[in-house]
Amino acid sequence: MLDEIIAIYAITDDLLKAIGHQDDCRAQLSDAEVITTALVSARFFSGNHQSAINYLKDHELMPQMLSKSRFNRRWHRLFLPLLDLFDYLGTILKSVNSTTEYLLDSFPVPLCDNIRIPQVRLVRSEDYRGYIASKKRYFYGIRVQLLATSAGVPVEFAFLPGEANDVRGLNALPLSLPENAEVYGDAAYTDYQAEDDLHDTDGIVLQIARKRNSTRPDSPAMAYIKQVTRHPIETVFSQITLRFPKTIHAVTLDGFLLKLATFIFTLTLDSAFIS
Repeated sequence: MLDEIIAIYAITDDLLKAIGHQDDCRAQLSDAEVITTALVSARFFSGNHQSAINYLKDHELMPQMLSKSRFNRRWHRLFLPLLDLFDYLGTILKSVNSTTEYLLDSFPVPLCDNIRIPQVRLVRSEDYRGYIASKKRYFYGIRVQLLATSAGVPVEFAFLPGEANDVRGLNALPLSLPENAEVYGDAAYTDYQAEDDLHDTDGIVLQIARKRNSTRPDSPAMAYIKQVTRHPIETVFSQITLRFPKTIHAVTLDGFLLKLATFIFTLTLDSAFIS
């Protein structure tokens, strides 16, 4: 565990330097240490910041550790730098990816059980009421759009309200991929105009599973290839959600999204560098 924490800090510190991030000269705890604490919380303590703070302080890994309230204020100010870090890390991983295949899909993250929707204070909008087709039930929360390599390493993600469909999610992702990259997704991403535009402007091929009434049907062989190739994305979702606590505790929507981002970030670090 200590070796993994040191590795997380070293990678985080190097990435911050690579993007030209500058710490406040008055800060006793560096931004790399703050981000590392949050990542350690997601990796080992199911997102519990207090447990991570106590562990790092007790083991004298970060003797200048802040109190929980001061830590949370610092942490919330690092939302955009965290996204910049992940974007830079994703760019590196895409540049060294040995294949041209990428996997695209989405998964829901409820803010609460349906019976408790009237009590939710993080958001008050019908935009967050979505539908899970595989379970044939509604949920109230966030839909995470995720792009991963064929080896199951997340390289891009976006957060949308629960009602957002996958075509909207496709447009939310930057899809900053090398030419001739192939992106495999299920039939919910069917948008012929987007397929043509990505192919013509960026050279990216969307390998979307076809519906029965599709005007661009696949051969049986191609349909099988698409199904088998995109199947591992479900394993990626399982690896992310296994890190979740029973309930993700947050008092603001930004805090909730920050915790989601750290769960995805730690899986990328584990898959690409640590495991």
